[in-house]
Amino acid sequence: MDSFETDLFVIGGGSGGVRAARIAAGHGARVMIAEEYRMGGTCVIRGCVPKKLFAYASHFSHDIADAAGLGWTVPPATFDWATLIANKDKEIARLEAAYTTNVEKSGVQVIKSRAVFEDPHTLVLDGGRKVRSKYILIATGGAPNHGKAIPGIEHVISSNEAFHLPELPKRILIQGGGYIALEFACIFSGLGSLVTVVYRGDNILRGFDDDVRAHVRDEMEKNGITILTGCTVDGIEKHDDRYTSHLSNGSSIASDKVMFAIGRHPAVANLGLEKAGVAINPDNGGIVVNEASQSSVPHIYAVGDVTHRFNLTPVAIREGHAFADTIFGKRAVKVDHIDIPTAVFTQPQVGTVGVTEAQARAQFAIVDVYKAAFRPLKATLSGSESRVLMKLVVDAGSDRVVGCHIVGSDAAELVQVIAIAVKMKATKADFDATMALHPTSAEELVTMRTRTARYVRDAAA
Repeated sequence: MDSFETDLFVIGGGSGGVRAARIAAGHGARVMIAEEYRMGGTCVIRGCVPKKLFAYASHFSHDIADAAGLGWTVPPATFDWATLIANKDKEIARLEAAYTTNVEKSGVQVIKSRAVFEDPHTLVLDGGRKVRSKYILIATGGAPNHGKAIPGIEHVISSNEAFHLPELPKRILIQGGGYIALEFACIFSGLGSLVTVVYRGDNILRGFDDDVRAHVRDEMEKNGITILTGCTVDGIEKHDDRYTSHLSNGSSIASDKVMFAIGRHPAVANLGLEKAGVAINPDNGGIVVNEASQSSVPHIYAVGDVTHRFNLTPVAIREGHAFADTIFGKRAVKVDHIDIPTAVFTQPQVGTVGVTEAQARAQFAIVDVYKAAFRPLKATLSGSESRVLMKLVVDAGSDRVVGCHIVGSDAAELVQVIAIAVKMKATKADFDATMALHPTSAEELVTMRTRTARYVRDAAA
């Protein structure tokens, strides 16, 4: 009979891996977790947490601009990049320590090392130590993808390096049109950089509702961000500490930094997965798993971004928790990946849950759309030209609200609450029956009574 040193070995100390380790230990399992870099993973160390802190900092330029119309006299403001970096680093160090302490308190053994498969049950650590485990969970997350090799690609930074720049760039070119690219575009712009976004598609935020995409682009351009679509960076030249990016449309752009945020790929390299027999999806590079997060090898599981299913921190946490409950808690828990709310921390924010208008029209026979775009109350005195977008997508056959899309201040906070209603299959009548809270922007969600559009599929007509 095989003898195992541990019941569960977790590769990766990010949000999903840590949650799985703690819950499994709580069920009585012997657990080890290996992390080669810093506990907390992408989200805590170089992702959503520091990025949100940067976003908070960048908001102040807009708040200061708004202040005069509201009666405040604000002296000329200055921003110190070094202070932001130092305070961010202090908070991230605190969170990393908390992650380590909490996982150790749960009885999990933390190993600061890379872990590589030698065979399906055996992992080799730094220094040559070998550990045999009954179950193995891969939770290594993802890594920035720079795309194809182009001349000068070595000059490009990713979001990882953006958190540690020695100084704020006066000019920055960012290639990409998704979450990371646009969030950093708004951050750098709000802190005072001149920002140019380059994206190969016809419009930013591919996969989001078309009205959201158009609205966000308009708002970003109002804030002075240049957005160039339908082109790519084909080459980069370095001139001392400056760069010239040559675009596929024949133009060239000078900047102090060039950042690529064109996607992330699952972190599966150099793990020895071939020795374990773990299958990789050839289409997206992620570990192939079933709905229970089980890989092609029955005792090896994977959660989070390394599977390339839904690359969101709360999803990884939920998957890790479900895995531990299922295997070590002896109760099958299935993760529901339907109607996952998401946010883009641009300025203004995007919050969305459910299907887009286009998806609804493909899925349902009759679709009703309710939409409002308006100037928020604060802007009437501040002088800001920013506008809020709120949109409800309704399956007219059942009256159920199947999509909600918001662009505006605190959109993420609003959508988290709306997601509960969507998940509970609330109807438009339920929204209409809810008393408005005045004066708020959110009251539009329950006062949009006039249908903006109705779409009927030909087959149902």
